[in-house]
Amino acid sequence: MPRPAPKSFHVKSFGCQMNVYDGARMAELMQAQGMVEAGADEAELVLLNTCHIREKAAEKVYSDIGRIARRDGGRPMIAVAGCVAQAEGAEIPRRARAVDLVVGPQAYHNLPALIAEAAAGRVAVDTDMPVLSKFDALPARRSGGPTAFLTVQEGCDKFCTYCVVPYTRGAEVSRPWTAIVDEAKALVDGGAREITLLGQNVNAWTGEDEAGRRQGLDGLIRVLDRLPGLDRIRYTTSHPNDMTDALIAAHGEVASLMPFLHLPVQAGSDRVLKAMNRAHDVGSYLRLIDRVRAARPDIAISGDFIVGFPGETDAEFEETLAAVRAVGHAQAFSFKYSPRAGTPAARMDDPVPAEVMDARLQRLQALLSEQQFAFNRATVGRRCAVLIERRGKLPGQMLGKSPWLQSVLVDGGAIGDLIEVEIAAAGPASLTGVRTERAAA
Repeated sequence: MPRPAPKSFHVKSFGCQMNVYDGARMAELMQAQGMVEAGADEAELVLLNTCHIREKAAEKVYSDIGRIARRDGGRPMIAVAGCVAQAEGAEIPRRARAVDLVVGPQAYHNLPALIAEAAAGRVAVDTDMPVLSKFDALPARRSGGPTAFLTVQEGCDKFCTYCVVPYTRGAEVSRPWTAIVDEAKALVDGGAREITLLGQNVNAWTGEDEAGRRQGLDGLIRVLDRLPGLDRIRYTTSHPNDMTDALIAAHGEVASLMPFLHLPVQAGSDRVLKAMNRAHDVGSYLRLIDRVRAARPDIAISGDFIVGFPGETDAEFEETLAAVRAVGHAQAFSFKYSPRAGTPAARMDDPVPAEVMDARLQRLQALLSEQQFAFNRATVGRRCAVLIERRGKLPGQMLGKSPWLQSVLVDGGAIGDLIEVEIAAAGPASLTGVRTERAAA
């Protein structure tokens, strides 16, 4: 049945930073159509920007759909976007009749037309995967905050046996050099002082610069380093196989490239890594970490870990703990293995019992938390620049990020200030800093 076109919207994004970026771009696209952003309880369109990585992701989406459909004051138009949308497609509105439109992560530039189709009373579904044409169709970037995400690469060719990304995001594709640099300039003009370059395998980015020379991510970082007003550069997520010598060197040579590297290893057993199709072993990974630390001795290392991969033995899990101890992490993410339909691992035998996975995850997370707290404590007494991102919970308190991506609480300053602080105290998840002097205006 036809309905009035929505005039307000709310985007709820789940999962990774790329989803946050996509959610912001969809919001900008709808604003360019004259729609206004509103709260989840008032918006005439609620868009769920989904992630397929987390356990039971699809079930959680259907639960959210049910709650939105029962909202007091009338049901809004409901849209499902992101990786669950790509994986489930037209099955979503068949299973949940309250859903009005479904759009995949490579097709959200078509959102205005899909909204119009849904308003006309037809269920709209678009899960096509054109090669990055969406970026050409999106409105010009704007910032408004001191930090911003910038997608430079999408998709994955690695085909890890547990992962749905190659099927929901497609093959690895790099955005053009000029498009990235122009977007970065627009973000800086809009107030961004820190930009995080995003990609499923961001360090696989390649492209040609203005002179037609082939460049890797290191070359892109070096040109962005020269942008006036851009004080900090970060990138995530990386794959060990794409950490080139030139990128490692950039960590020691580019002042704006922050000393933080998210480089997932996933497991500490060579047999498990081979079953995961990770194309690296523990020894090569540890040697890579040594090379990065030789280039930038103070670098903070972050990672991802999966426990309970099919066939993982107690001894192999102990190898993962040993690898964690060998690296020493400033941060890390860890998960229990859960099968994803269509992936090779979902068809593997010898599943690990749930109670065993639970126990292993608790041990791993305890070790990782211990390492994070130790890293935080080691920064006490150190002076560093902190970029203020938002207000804290207490009057006059502000929260910013250290170069090592730690949350730092400090009294005074304004959002967007880059101030010098001395770290006075450390907790498991945050630091307390005392202002010394302004590091940059």
